[in-house]
Amino acid sequence: MLNHGDYNLLDGFQIPKIGFGTYKLNGYAGIRTIEQAINTGYRLIDGAYNYGNEGAVGQAVRNSSVPRDQLTVTSKLPGRFHQYQKAIEVVQESLLRSGLDYLDLYLIHWPNPKKDLYVEAWQALIDSQRFGLVRSIGVCNFLPEHIERLEKETGVLPVVNQIELHPFFNQKAQREYDASKGTLTQAWSPLGRASAVLTNDIVTTIAKKYHKSPAQVILRWEIQIGAIPIPKASHISRQKQNLDVFDFDLSNDDIAAINSLTKPDGRNSNQDPAVYEEF
Repeated sequence: MLNHGDYNLLDGFQIPKIGFGTYKLNGYAGIRTIEQAINTGYRLIDGAYNYGNEGAVGQAVRNSSVPRDQLTVTSKLPGRFHQYQKAIEVVQESLLRSGLDYLDLYLIHWPNPKKDLYVEAWQALIDSQRFGLVRSIGVCNFLPEHIERLEKETGVLPVVNQIELHPFFNQKAQREYDASKGTLTQAWSPLGRASAVLTNDIVTTIAKKYHKSPAQVILRWEIQIGAIPIPKASHISRQKQNLDVFDFDLSNDDIAAINSLTKPDGRNSNQDPAVYEEF
């Protein structure tokens, strides 16, 4: 795999510019798909406790020929375990499930503000990092007010904020806020869950111009606006295609055209972190 450079995290570690999503990749078939992705060239593997596949992710990592220290393995803390002691135990359980000695990146999956335990959960991740269980810590779906509280009450900022981000919902304000804190933005659902965005006239026209697929254009756009996309693909041809986005640059006009597609209500499933809760 060509080295396309990494981003530097707040804590001094580095993270690849594109990752591989593992949602719904479970069991032996999941192991094969994730291992295939690693062998194809992905070095950032995004999992979660709630995906029920930490075992598959860990086995794929062990099966691959890539040295462990060249991989960034992510998992996430579910909402039902935000209470401090439970959170500590779940991080430990994630390690046991994965069979790995440490996890590279551990994120709070959702803030669940109505329960208001996310600061407690964050303190548990800070301590898990101090204990050597995880290398870097971050969050998912956190709004500026949530991150402000983390900083105010613990003094520690997340290195990553993973949010829904695609051409129909480009999250400009959130990205700018994250950047102001030195927090990198990751994009979940980077291709809009294969929605109409892949057949959008603006996207397909730009794709023809660069002799690339609509998916490649979208992933390239996300990289150029400073986000880290984590697409999922089961077939090796699509895995390779999604990774093949470092040999061209979109023009400023093309980026602006894709940016123009964003909508105020562009979320795929109305999962607004201000009110949405996931356990």
